[in-house]
Amino acid sequence: MSSTAATLLPLTARGARPLAGRVRVPGDKSISHRALILGALAVGRTTVTGLLEGEDVLATGEAMRRLGASVARTGPGAWVIDGVGVGGFKAPDQTLDFGNSGTGCRLVMGAVAGCPVTATFDGDASLRRRPMRRILEPLVRMGATVVQAAEGDRLPVWLAGARDPIPIEYATPVPSAQVKSAVLLAGLAAPGHTVVIESEATRDHTETMLTHFGADVRVEPQGPHGRRITLVGQPELTAAPVTVPADPSSAAFPLVAALLVPGSDVVLADVMTNPLRTGLFTTLREMGAAIEEVAVRRDGGEAMADLRVRASDLVGVEVPAERAPAMIDEYPVLAVAAAFARGTTVMRGLKELRVKESDRLAATADLLRVNGVSVTIEGDDMIIEGRGRAPGGGLVATHMDHRIAMSALVMGLASEASVAVDDAAFIATSFPGFVDTMRGLGGDIG
Repeated sequence: MSSTAATLLPLTARGARPLAGRVRVPGDKSISHRALILGALAVGRTTVTGLLEGEDVLATGEAMRRLGASVARTGPGAWVIDGVGVGGFKAPDQTLDFGNSGTGCRLVMGAVAGCPVTATFDGDASLRRRPMRRILEPLVRMGATVVQAAEGDRLPVWLAGARDPIPIEYATPVPSAQVKSAVLLAGLAAPGHTVVIESEATRDHTETMLTHFGADVRVEPQGPHGRRITLVGQPELTAAPVTVPADPSSAAFPLVAALLVPGSDVVLADVMTNPLRTGLFTTLREMGAAIEEVAVRRDGGEAMADLRVRASDLVGVEVPAERAPAMIDEYPVLAVAAAFARGTTVMRGLKELRVKESDRLAATADLLRVNGVSVTIEGDDMIIEGRGRAPGGGLVATHMDHRIAMSALVMGLASEASVAVDDAAFIATSFPGFVDTMRGLGGDIG
């Protein structure tokens, strides 16, 4: 799943005519990962519709197969999983290769930690650079053993799950839905109560889907912005159908493009509007974006709506640090929007961007600078001087990061000169069909 010199995919985006049309971006990646994992841990057959069929999610599906579940595709976005029950994973006879997917790798580590099996976790060169210690530390407290790991607790990791998992109360050191989810998934096999305390509320898809599959999960406020999540251990999860809404993180790219390209009017169908995922929409509206929610509804416990987006004149704003968990993946494309806004945009508390697929904070700043935009980084804050326009003309180094690649191409659709990326191959990890989707709306990418 790694990009090599022989498979580089350079692309260039050029100034577009108004974007128009109605599209449905791929299914939500977070929901897709969790549907496969919880379907594998449930008893019975789970049917999933709208699954994101990107490389990240497919890697999680393959991991579930190697751990003993039956996972089969029955049509576009349609999958069935015959689960093995809580604690029922078998020892895989091959390495669990997660490619570029930090989410899949970390969540499955949690699921394996509660089972008496040993598994090897690995990924591509990018994932091997990402830290795993924050996940492994609570899992070891719950009884799992790190048999072997690369320097700095990085991949590859050999993890032995607990024979008798121990329930713990764990305060996450940083806001992280992945850490929270890993602890809760390990806690499924532990007796008693597993508790996760977070000072800043992070995306709650794991709690919502655990409830959907029959687990007893209680969520209570903790401090001004946090939550206390309590899971009653050793439930019998029961297979349940899952409808995957469109991914708001993927919708962010055509959405921002529609805001920036003059005259655009685009409808994005079935987008998840869970308030813990819509920090970008909130911020863009504060900047003056015309984003209208229509056909508001719920499915499988998750809120969704169609979003009508029209070209807008944006102004700079200050984005508070406490909003970061609700939009952590959207900062690169927000930075592009800020470049076209009038005035200064300050994004605070972006420490987590340093440990994404790339040092996403530095990569985002480089993306802007090479295209003539003034940006500075002060500590964990990014400050962008918007001038209502962007010169463009740059070649962006994507660093094997799909969101940097898509953000740069969005920039090229609205900038004065074209914007090129050195490699767009990794876009397929989260948004297969991105280029075709943008071309279908009128974008010039090739």
